[in-house]
Amino acid sequence: MEAASDSRRRLAAMESIASPGGSWRRTARAAGLLAPDDEPRLTIFAEMSALASATGAINLGQGFPDEDGPAQVVEAARRAIADGRNQYPPGIGVPELREAIAEHQARFYGIALDPDREVLVTAGATEAIAASILALTDEGDEVVVVEPYYDSYAAVTELARARLRTVPVRAPAFVPDPDELAEAVTDRTRIILVNSPHNPSGAVWPVEVLERVVALAYEHDAIIVTDEVYEHLVFDGRHAPIASLPGGFDRTLSISSGGKTFSTTGWKVGWVSGPAPLVRAVTAVKQFLTFVNAAPLQPAIAVGLRLPDAVFEEAAAALRRKRDLLSDGLEVAGFTVHRPAAGYFVVADAAPLGVEDAAEFARRLPALAGVVGVPVSALVSEARRDEYASLMRFAFCKRDDVLERAAAQLADLRLA
Repeated sequence: MEAASDSRRRLAAMESIASPGGSWRRTARAAGLLAPDDEPRLTIFAEMSALASATGAINLGQGFPDEDGPAQVVEAARRAIADGRNQYPPGIGVPELREAIAEHQARFYGIALDPDREVLVTAGATEAIAASILALTDEGDEVVVVEPYYDSYAAVTELARARLRTVPVRAPAFVPDPDELAEAVTDRTRIILVNSPHNPSGAVWPVEVLERVVALAYEHDAIIVTDEVYEHLVFDGRHAPIASLPGGFDRTLSISSGGKTFSTTGWKVGWVSGPAPLVRAVTAVKQFLTFVNAAPLQPAIAVGLRLPDAVFEEAAAALRRKRDLLSDGLEVAGFTVHRPAAGYFVVADAAPLGVEDAAEFARRLPALAGVVGVPVSALVSEARRDEYASLMRFAFCKRDDVLERAAAQLADLRLA
């Protein structure tokens, strides 16, 4: 009798663990990752990377380089490890990195920062975004973003029990319509989340659109949070941070990282800067997420931020060449290509190939061409997926020889 009772308790416990409560389910649903059977799915990036690994296809799905960044940055990390800088750094980040971030903002954009009060180092830009949304929103608040969007925006907004409100950006410009922005921002809006240069399209928002965002923030008492991780990888036009515009700084938290600029995406060293009261609020949340991170890598990113202008210019020029190399191959294959003005990715429309569902096409592409990409429909809300159904995103932050192979294989693409 006792054994049977124990067995029933164990079975009940296993059933409870198999379907635990908590916030995971609504967070996964917000990111479009809850399957019909109530099981969480992998992100599209993890799924496509696994598919590339399983098939041997060229992975142009996930945005990570296959080459190291500047030798000075890598060597600085080695030196910091050898010098014993391997324990907890200060909670807000090591002084030399915070100082380098302040110098960087002044040097490139004319933004003056107090490195001790207006800069916070984070575990990549993703943590900075999460901590900002969690810190500044309450249940029922609204976060306005453009879509397609980086998938963490929706997940963290839901985790905060806030509501995501989206404004579509459309080909070929992928820039938000100012009137649609104005309609989306209301007195319920707590955060306007600006991603420029934009992922996935690579669009760089014009100054007049950014000025409209500033005006809307003042009109509706909202905070602007920016995702500027591609700030130095601009090929056409110029990146203008909102914090550098008249009236922009006082309502803006600016977020960036060293991962994209210095090809160190695995280091996860990011930062958020802005008015001290806002940075204090984000710090209050961030300290209970990672607490601190990447002690010997922080001084290495500081070295990177202080490199000569030519290093930043050469990085953008190299990516421009890579963009064109892959874009040419996609055009030969029959895609309609929307060449980006910045970033790591090119958006290509597969509709001319007869493709109506890019998600299904993405899963077939490794067998058809030995290449992996990501369907843009995975980066939009469910209600708007049909509008982006035939679009694919391909990463060109790879070695030239890899891109040449991918371009050649795509050029030979023949749909069954």
